[in-house]
Amino acid sequence: MPIFERAEIDDHHCLVGVQQRPSSHYDERPQHEQPSVLVIHNITLPPGEFGHSYIDDLFMGTLDCSAHPFFAQLKGVRVSAHCVINRQGEVKQYVPFHLRAWHAGVSSFQGRTRVNDFSIGIELEGTDDSGFTSAQYQRLIAITKALMLRYPTISLGKIVGHCDIAPGRKTDPGVAFDWGYFRSQLALNA
Repeated sequence: MPIFERAEIDDHHCLVGVQQRPSSHYDERPQHEQPSVLVIHNITLPPGEFGHSYIDDLFMGTLDCSAHPFFAQLKGVRVSAHCVINRQGEVKQYVPFHLRAWHAGVSSFQGRTRVNDFSIGIELEGTDDSGFTSAQYQRLIAITKALMLRYPTISLGKIVGHCDIAPGRKTDPGVAFDWGYFRSQLALNA
């Protein structure tokens, strides 16, 4: 299993050495707004199934909504995340970090609404209760450390789950996400 000890963000606000998949589902952040919150999500398409191209298709706007009955509810939906980390720890980046991805939906953080305006969204391929792989944690930790270095307003207290910014509407990353391990690894060499 590969060890992902560090990640690097280039001058274009993209991760170095990962597949870039420019989505059209993004826009500019409000003037003078910088990323200050990191939101952790999970996703599978269809629900509970791993390893398909459907997540990529959704974020690229090419999902065939007739390919599975669940997809009918996704017809016309325009969403994205900054990155997706699959079960093997491979990363695809859809939106540069300085731009606004459409991942949070109706949301609020510390009294501020429109969390997409000031956040970065990272999706882990998984479900609320399936657990996540060591490769996913390693890659997420490396990326998070790089984000905290590049955007110093992202601190340990500003790393949250989708469930924290949209309670009652969202439950991800779910009970299987090991916040203790994740935070302890971020604190090392911080």
